[in-house]
Amino acid sequence: MNEAKTCIKQARTESFDFLGYTLGTQYFRKNGRRYLGARPSKKSLARLRQKVADHLRPSNVAPWSEVRDRLNMILRGWSNYFSYGTTVFAHRVVDNYVYDRVRHFLRRRHKVGSRGGTRFSGTVVFGELGVHSLCGPSPRARPKAG
Repeated sequence: MNEAKTCIKQARTESFDFLGYTLGTQYFRKNGRRYLGARPSKKSLARLRQKVADHLRPSNVAPWSEVRDRLNMILRGWSNYFSYGTTVFAHRVVDNYVYDRVRHFLRRRHKVGSRGGTRFSGTVVFGELGVHSLCGPSPRARPKAG
């Protein structure tokens, strides 16, 4: 047993990280009641963001279908591992980050002068271009009513 890494925590009062999860007290959004739960840790989210950023580098000149398939494989693997516990907020963070990185990647690749928000909207990125969304259809990806 590693003495430096091993410690005793009071799970009801303080949280701790274990196997990529943060375990400890959480609160219901509706009524504020406490419960013991799990969520993906900040370190796990940072690793995923770094992996996505490394994959969507300007030096990646593979065809979009290969880039998309590899990105979807990364996202599905992460979401399958972190399917336990409270994942809604983490999935929103990941979806927003992936949308921004993909939009920026495609804007550079296609030499779009603006930020690319019109040409590569959420509907296009998560719909037509086939990037996997962890939250399902996000507000950015929903088509406009009308």
